[in-house]
Amino acid sequence: MHVRIAGPDDALEVRRILDAAMLEPGDVEARLDGDVLIAGDRRGADSTERILGALVCEPRERGAHVASVGVRRRHRGQGIGRRLIERALERERRLTARFDDGVRPFYEALGFTIEPIDEGRHRGVAVADQGE
Repeated sequence: MHVRIAGPDDALEVRRILDAAMLEPGDVEARLDGDVLIAGDRRGADSTERILGALVCEPRERGAHVASVGVRRRHRGQGIGRRLIERALERERRLTARFDDGVRPFYEALGFTIEPIDEGRHRGVAVADQGE
């Protein structure tokens, strides 16, 4: 599996992944200038790339905010979301995210410092190690 910056040709697949996850990332096409990462693999004799997950960032003054991260349903639990977050953190050095109770364990496992916003919603921050 690899993670790379999404290009204009990836817009439809990114939108499909995020729509299937019922996420609303806003104007994905406008963010394809470096703010969208995709995870994929290559299969078949012609090494056709399959896009398995996508992450959309919103640049901030310090780091970026994870607007959405989604993985194709049958590929969940394989570390794809983790790889996307880790790559975004390498690039941005600091990430923030807002999320529901259901995905809190995902962000906790990635080392986010988490605080409640209101019932069922949380805010998290992760900062890359200085030694990296």
